[in-house]
Amino acid sequence: MAGRRILVGEIGRPHGVRGLVRLRSFTADPAAIAGYGPLTDEAGARRFAVTLLGGGIARIEGVTDRDAAARLTGTRLYAERDRLPPPGEEEFYLADLIGLAVETEAGRALGRVAAVEDHGAGAFLVVTDGRAEHLLPFTRAVVPVVDLAAGRLVVAPPAEVVVPPAPDEGESAA
Repeated sequence: MAGRRILVGEIGRPHGVRGLVRLRSFTADPAAIAGYGPLTDEAGARRFAVTLLGGGIARIEGVTDRDAAARLTGTRLYAERDRLPPPGEEEFYLADLIGLAVETEAGRALGRVAAVEDHGAGAFLVVTDGRAEHLLPFTRAVVPVVDLAAGRLVVAPPAEVVVPPAPDEGESAA
C-alpha cells in the first residue's frame, strides 16, 4: 500500500500567541502521530513536522505566531500508509478497503469500493459499478468477509427500507 496516504489528524485552533495549535489525533495512540511524519496536507503539497507538547497542544515547525497558526486551522494531516504500524489480526485500515471488489454472498458482483465515509453515525462503504452507486453500512452483519489478500469484500446488503407516503391532509388513514 505504499504511496497511499491515510488521515491521521487535524490541526485545530491556535493556542496562545507563539504559534502553538490544538491537535486532534485520529491514531490508536494519540501521541504516536508525531512519529508517522513527515505529515502532509490532503493534496500532499505541504509537509508538517509536528512536536507534541502534551494536553493536545502541538508545535508545527516554521509556525511562530498566532496568525500563521490560525491559517492552519482545519488542515487535515496525512501520513504515508507504509509509515503506520501493521494492523493486527482481524484488523485493517479503512483506506485499504478502497478499490476492493465487492460481491454478494451468492457471488454476484456489485462493483468496487470507491470510498469509505464516516459522518459520525458509523462508517459506510460507497460501492460503484460505474453506473450506480450503493451505500452499505460497514458492519459485520452487512460485510461479513473482508479478504484483503484476495482483494474482495463479501456483503449481505440489507433489505431496502420503504417508507409509505403519509396520507394527504383530509384523507383518512383507514
